[in-house]
Amino acid sequence: MAESADMDQLMASFRKFAVHGDTKATGKELNGKNWAKLCKDCKITDGKNVSSTDVDIVFSKVKQKTSRVITFEEFQRALEDLAPKRFKGQSKEEALESIFKLVEGRGPSNVGVTKVAKVAALDRLTDASRYTGSHRERFDESGRGKGREGREDTVENTGYVGAYRDAGTYDHKTKTEK
Repeated sequence: MAESADMDQLMASFRKFAVHGDTKATGKELNGKNWAKLCKDCKITDGKNVSSTDVDIVFSKVKQKTSRVITFEEFQRALEDLAPKRFKGQSKEEALESIFKLVEGRGPSNVGVTKVAKVAALDRLTDASRYTGSHRERFDESGRGKGREGREDTVENTGYVGAYRDAGTYDHKTKTEK
């Protein structure tokens, strides 16, 4: 096996991938999705010798029958199973060391994650001084929103329909009729 410093780096990589995308994860167990991501991000899956199907098969082989996750020891066994397949020309020990080197110190990459919008377009669309019509009325001169005070049509719970001419005259009419 490799040195203890290498095992610490391997354990650190295992934990980084174990908690990736799961806020409740403790970092002690790795699920199948994150195992596949680890193999892809660390370039264990190369498309020729090791495919994503091979990765899934090895995961199913090393995990407990009723479990959906693997521990660090099972993770090491999974890497031992994939090492000779990934590095065909090397001996078992060299292949294992090479696959450990691929994983050590690595973390999940965020390729393809949604980027922040272009600043110029966002500034142009949120510039309140360029608003027209009724939208302009909702902002003051500095560009800050007026909130409810900036709206002309506020809801009044008087019991009358909006723009009713004789609003508030009901009590007067009933007193005069008696």
